[in-house]
Amino acid sequence: MRRPAARPLALVALAGALVSTGAAAPPTTTPPPKVPVATGYGGAVASVDADASAVGIEVLRSGGNAVDAAVATAAALGVTEPYSAGIGGGGYFVYYDAGTRRVHTVDGRETAPASADAGLFQENGVPIPFAEGQTSGRGVGVPGTPATWRTALDAWGTRPLARLLRPAEKLARDGFTVDGTFRAQTEANQDRFKDFPDTRKLFLPGGRLPVVGSTFKNPDLADTYAELARKGAGALYRGPIAEDIVDAVRKPPVDPAATRVVRSGDLTTADLRSYATKRQDPTRVTYRGLDVYGMAPSSSGGTTVGEALNILERTDVSKLSETQYLHRFIEASRISFADRGRWVGDPAAESVPTRELLSQHYADTRGCLIRPDRALTSPLAPGDPRRPVPCGSTGEAAPTTYEGENTTHLTVADRWGNVVSYTLTIESTGGSAITVPGRGFLLNNELTDFSFAPAAPGVPDPNLPGPGKRPRSSMSPTIVLEHGRPVLAVGSPGGATIITTVLQTLLGHLDRGLPLVDAIAAPRASQRNQTTTELEPGLWNSPLRAELEALGQGFRQNPEIGAATGVQRLPDGRWLAAAETSRRGGGSAMVVHPHGRP
Repeated sequence: MRRPAARPLALVALAGALVSTGAAAPPTTTPPPKVPVATGYGGAVASVDADASAVGIEVLRSGGNAVDAAVATAAALGVTEPYSAGIGGGGYFVYYDAGTRRVHTVDGRETAPASADAGLFQENGVPIPFAEGQTSGRGVGVPGTPATWRTALDAWGTRPLARLLRPAEKLARDGFTVDGTFRAQTEANQDRFKDFPDTRKLFLPGGRLPVVGSTFKNPDLADTYAELARKGAGALYRGPIAEDIVDAVRKPPVDPAATRVVRSGDLTTADLRSYATKRQDPTRVTYRGLDVYGMAPSSSGGTTVGEALNILERTDVSKLSETQYLHRFIEASRISFADRGRWVGDPAAESVPTRELLSQHYADTRGCLIRPDRALTSPLAPGDPRRPVPCGSTGEAAPTTYEGENTTHLTVADRWGNVVSYTLTIESTGGSAITVPGRGFLLNNELTDFSFAPAAPGVPDPNLPGPGKRPRSSMSPTIVLEHGRPVLAVGSPGGATIITTVLQTLLGHLDRGLPLVDAIAAPRASQRNQTTTELEPGLWNSPLRAELEALGQGFRQNPEIGAATGVQRLPDGRWLAAAETSRRGGGSAMVVHPHGRP
């Protein structure tokens, strides 16, 4: 049974007095506890936030399916994780349908205005500073998140959007308890936020940072959700909300006293009206007899994770020493990122050889570059998947361009066996820093995922801006099947580190035998065809670093890489939900019936 009859949706109990702005009131509720792993029956939800996970669990408990719960959870994350996600952004939705045993995807990536060209982020032929593209109207793409919800619910949901938005609306109106992560992310954006009066009023009320333990309320967002509930997701793309978005982009509401350079964008109401999600086939590779499904371009997640898995397919990773395992993981990442940079962009505007990038034959011609006793050097030149040369490269090397490191991911499974892996974002932490006046949500700066100029002079770059084009993404929502049934679903935030986080989590669980929660918690490395590999402190301070350096690997430290969540189907029919144990303050894993069948 995939589409049960509708039942009333129970609302989460989130009480609190209404205030006009931001974090001001003392806490009025005890937030749900955060636990990183849970097992049980009836379905599972894993996200970074306990309030959001609880919303999804209530939808499952009341008879909704995984798609319903994913939309409701995402809407709640728009309240509690406003610097990572929300209706001002976009994302990628991967869905396993238990009734048909098929995997479907929705590309809800933001798009550039129709007026955009390759010089969008250039002036006088010179790229503008990244920070000036980030905090501007020029970096804002047409949001895709509400349209993603509409597409997914129309195709596979069982509940109307209006009902699924009620818990998030209530959460925005009544408030949630500020934690250390929310305060730290606000502080990191304080200099940007203070230059926009509407953003300052909402997130820095009285000019002060939110206090840990206080209650943060967003009545403007509650009203916006209520309007979307009444009118449908299309209300963001035409009508007053759309007009307010366009006004904020074309005339950024910056404080006249601010000294910051804030460029306007060229988004129009016609750009919003013409926005459409894309239903498309997932990527697919086989790995150790399993079918690994991911997101096809415009995301590079499915092709890059898939190519790296194919490269490692010929090696028994389970029998390698820890040093050799990490060495080969780093090298497979380096090679697949070299190919990503040369070949992957928006397929509506570029010729992307997706099938060839995912062929085992091509991976074998690239994998033979890996030597157990010596590291490759970056930037590594790409291969040519259409005309592969064994152990060879084609063309000139180009470095990997910068990509913001925020986003959020949620993973859901239901009692019928349907699974959703959904990554959504507003790009940088805090997006563009522009809050749409009177609407309570931040706009994305997603167009900064385009290359501001070719990554290397004279080297073709498929990720330059263009009219209506989707910028390349690294989001990698992934679902793994065995004999047509789900065994695992994972994903993560983290910009370009998303790809390596998902890859390392898959390898840790499938090859190294780590329980899913331990595979998520393991210290991470991230090589993205750069001269050095990023290491978290757990590896930086390990003897493994010296052993890898002896092979020619070079490193730089990153205090935190990614923030993954996942679900797993256990052999006895239970679901296991897993999230971070400590990154971003820890994640929230929940199941409907933790103590047995209902």
